[in-house]
Amino acid sequence: MALMAKWIAGVDIGGTTLSVGMVPAAGGRPRALRTGDTPEGRGGEEVVARVCGMIRAAVDELARAEGPDAAVAGVGVAAPGSLDRARGIVLESHNLGWFGLPLRDRVEAATDLPAVVENDANCAAYGEWWQGAGRGFRSVLGITLGTGVGGGVVMDGRPFAGATGTAGEIGHMTVEFGGRRCTCGGRGCLEAYASGPGIARTAVEGLAGGTRSTLPNLVAGDLGRITAATVHEAAVGGDAYATGVLARAARMLAAGITSAVNLLAPDAVVVMGGVAAAGDLFFGPLAAELGRPRFRSALDACTVVPGALPGTAGVVGAAGVFRLRTGPARG
Repeated sequence: MALMAKWIAGVDIGGTTLSVGMVPAAGGRPRALRTGDTPEGRGGEEVVARVCGMIRAAVDELARAEGPDAAVAGVGVAAPGSLDRARGIVLESHNLGWFGLPLRDRVEAATDLPAVVENDANCAAYGEWWQGAGRGFRSVLGITLGTGVGGGVVMDGRPFAGATGTAGEIGHMTVEFGGRRCTCGGRGCLEAYASGPGIARTAVEGLAGGTRSTLPNLVAGDLGRITAATVHEAAVGGDAYATGVLARAARMLAAGITSAVNLLAPDAVVVMGGVAAAGDLFFGPLAAELGRPRFRSALDACTVVPGALPGTAGVVGAAGVFRLRTGPARG
């Protein structure tokens, strides 16, 4: 009799960070978790090679710890961009410079394990729905605030992908007509204001205009070193300008959430990612803006919560999507 596979490798490919973990097929927190930097400027093959090395290392670590119970069903991969799911191809990912990359086939060949590929934002949303802050809700809109602003939708327990796999990409919703240029080429996108780089840019623009703040002291006067984390650090230290920068990003996010909730009417919105870790400095003004008078039926029926799987939502969700697509697997 074949041994029931108890584990799934979850992979989250980000613009700056790669994460791999072994997730229990029945659900749970990842084991043998490891992270690494995403190679810059070396093309998809270098990134895939590093990811596959991390998968093999995680599988080996699990085998040492679990012995015969370490059977692995396969690999779920969370990848940025638009996808051809049936063939596991990344059609285009501008942040990574991938176009037509056969990601599933590369992973399967290097690991000798079956693989599925899903959009990274969809995986993060599914991870929070399956094992995180979205548990118990029928429908969830997941929003990831990091290098970009990603969005994914889970409806009735399944990721809703749309025609191109990018349904729910709230980051490219226009929140300021004719506003700041976004990396996608458009203007006024939410990502241009509420992402980590967007928050840093807002801070630097004000400082360049002469606004007084402790921020320059934190980067030895080099404004190019300011990040969203720097802004958060200054805000925690009581800097009024940095606090205002975070509040502005939160108000922009509230505008995007309001439009998305009125369109989709989800049971919950889960806000994830590094920027969301700012806590009350971010969620306070977000809640205040969401509470302003407006068309309220969908908003009043929706719960907005921070994610419960910091750093691992994509890994857990990728494994969950593998489980969802392949059903009970045997190793």
